[in-house]
Amino acid sequence: MQGNGEHHANDEWLPATARAAGFASPFDRAAWFDLLEAHGFAGQARLDAHGSAGATTAWLPLRIEKPGDFTGLTNWYSFSIRPLFDGDGNREGALRALFSGIRRKAARLTLFPVVDPGELVAELRAAGWWVKTTPAGDRHWLDLGDMDHDAWWASRPGALRNTVQRKAKKGIVDIQLLAEFDSGSWAAYEQIYAASWKPEEGHPALLRAFAQAEGAGGRLRMGIARIDGIPVAAQFWTVEDGTAFIHKLAHVEDSLKASPGTLLSAALFRHVIEIDGVKRVDFGTGNDGYKRDWMNRHDPLWRIEAFNPSRVAAWGPALKAFARSLLRKET
Repeated sequence: MQGNGEHHANDEWLPATARAAGFASPFDRAAWFDLLEAHGFAGQARLDAHGSAGATTAWLPLRIEKPGDFTGLTNWYSFSIRPLFDGDGNREGALRALFSGIRRKAARLTLFPVVDPGELVAELRAAGWWVKTTPAGDRHWLDLGDMDHDAWWASRPGALRNTVQRKAKKGIVDIQLLAEFDSGSWAAYEQIYAASWKPEEGHPALLRAFAQAEGAGGRLRMGIARIDGIPVAAQFWTVEDGTAFIHKLAHVEDSLKASPGTLLSAALFRHVIEIDGVKRVDFGTGNDGYKRDWMNRHDPLWRIEAFNPSRVAAWGPALKAFARSLLRKET
C-alpha cells in the first residue's frame, strides 16, 4: 500500500474522475460535495480523505464537526454516502489505506446514511478502528428486472391502480412533465411545497441549485399537476445510469380528493420506465407507508460509528455506544 492521507478543500479537490463502485448516483459526484460545502454543510472544515493501493485511490468526502470528530459530508437531501474510487484495481487496499490515514487525525468517524456497511466495516476494522453499526432508517426502491412498465404496473396493489384509473378518467388534473429546469415551474414547486403538509424546506437555495445543475446535465425530470390552471402537486426526480431518483414531492392538502400527487407519480413512473429506460427507481430515505405501493424492495439504512483506540478521547464515546447496543439486546 502507498500514499494514504487527507486533502483539505484548499489543497487538492476530489477529482472529477472519482466514482463509486456500482451504479452512479447524484450523491457520488464531486459537484454534489462542492455544493454542500458552498452552502455551509462542511462543519468546521471539509476534508477529502484518500488512500491508495497500487494504481487505485479511494476517496471519502468528510466534514470536521470538531477537532478529532469526523463525519461523512452529507445532509438531509443525501440518499447515502459511500467511498469513491479512481482506478479499478485494489479497492479494498485503497479503502483500508484511507481509513488508516484518517486515524492519524481522528478519534471518531461517523458515516450515515450507509446502504451496505459490509465492506466499510471490514476495512475500518482492518485499519484498527473499533466499529459499531446501527440500523438507522429505511430505503424503498424498485427493481424492475425484466419487467416493462405494464408488467410492473400490473404488480402494484389493486387499490392504487384503481385510484389512478378512476381519477384519470375524470380529467380534472392536468399533468406537465419537464426535462429542463424552468424557473416558473420551480416557483410553482416552492409554492406547492409551502402549502403542503410537509415541514419548512430545510435549505431551498441548495435544492434549487441542485435542480439547476441536474437540468443543465440533462438529468432532471420534473412534474407539475394543475387543477383549473392552478398548481396543486409537484415532484422533482433525476435520472442517471439506469436509475431514477425521487428527491422531492408535495401536494396541496385541499386537492387531495383529486389525487393529483398519485396521478403525477404514475405519469413520472411511466416516463422514466418507457422513455428513459430505467431499471431501478430509488425513493430515497424514509419508511413512509405509501412508498410500498410503488416499490418492490426495502432495505435498512445504517449508521457506522468508528472509534480510534489509540485516542483516549474516543474511549468514553465508544463505551457509551457499545453499552447502548448491549442494553437494546437485553431488552
